[in-house]
Amino acid sequence: MRGETDLATLISNMRPMLDPQPYVFCTFASKTVQELADYDPIGLFAETEGLTAILGVERARELGLAEAEWFRRITLAVHSSLNAVGLTAAISAALSDHGISANVVAAFFHDHVFVPEERAEEALQVLRSLTQSA
Repeated sequence: MRGETDLATLISNMRPMLDPQPYVFCTFASKTVQELADYDPIGLFAETEGLTAILGVERARELGLAEAEWFRRITLAVHSSLNAVGLTAAISAALSDHGISANVVAAFFHDHVFVPEERAEEALQVLRSLTQSA
């Protein structure tokens, strides 16, 4: 199933949804993917400096890492193609205009935007406004 590539269609149909759970970005210099699997990460990425894991706060707490900055995930509920051009730029620009940082993770079906927990509701409104203005 192919995802959408037209930017105007993506923005007008993205239906941003806020996940109620907070997440923490953690890095591990010596843990393996197999070791981290027990903590149910919603995302893993191998970097030169170590393995980055996106963990729910409770799972991060088990590792003594829940004091790191908390983020909330906003899922853009439109099936975007991995070849789509401009969606990340558009949502990043809209959030940037309001001084909200955005950590975007593109998965196969949807894009997920991680924003600081204390700005999550505001970020959701910004993205809904972007959708309505498209």
